[in-house]
Amino acid sequence: MSSTSRKKKRLGSFKFISVLFSTTLSLFIVGLFGVIVIQAKSLTSIIRENIEVQVFLNKNTSDADKAKIGKSLESKPYLLQKEDGAQVAFISDEEAAKSFLEDTGEDFTAFLDDNPLRDSYTISIKEEYQTSEKMQEIVEEIGDMDGVFEVTYMNDLVESINKNLLKVSIVLGAFILILVVTVIILINNTIRLALFSQRFLIRSMQLVGATKGFIRKPFLGRSFFFGALAGLISSGLLYGLIEYTKANIDGFAILQNNEMLFILFGGLILLGAILSFFSTLRAVNKYLNMTLDELY
Repeated sequence: MSSTSRKKKRLGSFKFISVLFSTTLSLFIVGLFGVIVIQAKSLTSIIRENIEVQVFLNKNTSDADKAKIGKSLESKPYLLQKEDGAQVAFISDEEAAKSFLEDTGEDFTAFLDDNPLRDSYTISIKEEYQTSEKMQEIVEEIGDMDGVFEVTYMNDLVESINKNLLKVSIVLGAFILILVVTVIILINNTIRLALFSQRFLIRSMQLVGATKGFIRKPFLGRSFFFGALAGLISSGLLYGLIEYTKANIDGFAILQNNEMLFILFGGLILLGAILSFFSTLRAVNKYLNMTLDELY
């Protein structure tokens, strides 16, 4: 005599390996694109920080008036602030002449008795103020200050950056939308196929009088856990990839924004848990409402 034994199925114990793999891969792709967006934003911020406004002062301005202008500039709400303080730098006419000589190799003092260059302040503007309209208002405001001769900045560069950022934002927004929809469909189909093997067990539980809430509970609990686990694994893979890139590409660490990265990792864990939960809920409800003929 030979006996065969069948492994009993437990409600909610369907194989989650394929679901975990597919969800992890989907979230990794979403996270990778998120990292690219964060790095691009950091790069944009660095470029914007290097856009400077030149404030040229009147000739024969006293040291007291120069200091007063500098203090006034430091107190402006649109001035960029960093850990080392307000981004204001004073350049004397002698320093400007020395810099001109180093850059061009021409010594104008050989044929000019007076230094035509002026004392100036170089300031950096916060990113949110770097629109053509706001920059023009800033130039006019500083130009009206006593002791200021002229205010200049690279207007064409600001407009070019803003136009290109708008185009890039539209393209990235469309790509994000397509990516999210694709990920939702992929996770939903993967979970629905995984639950296919449990459809008769669900019907058996219904026949013995189990409520829909009782049947759903183990499926939803496992799906929420495995979705969060997939988000955690994908976050770990992304972190490892970032650290590897930092170690092998010079300057990559400058673009890293730890605060935004941790928000991204938390979002991946939450996204994985929520998508898995609602995809499972949808699939279980589908099998709960099927007739016996439809199950076959």
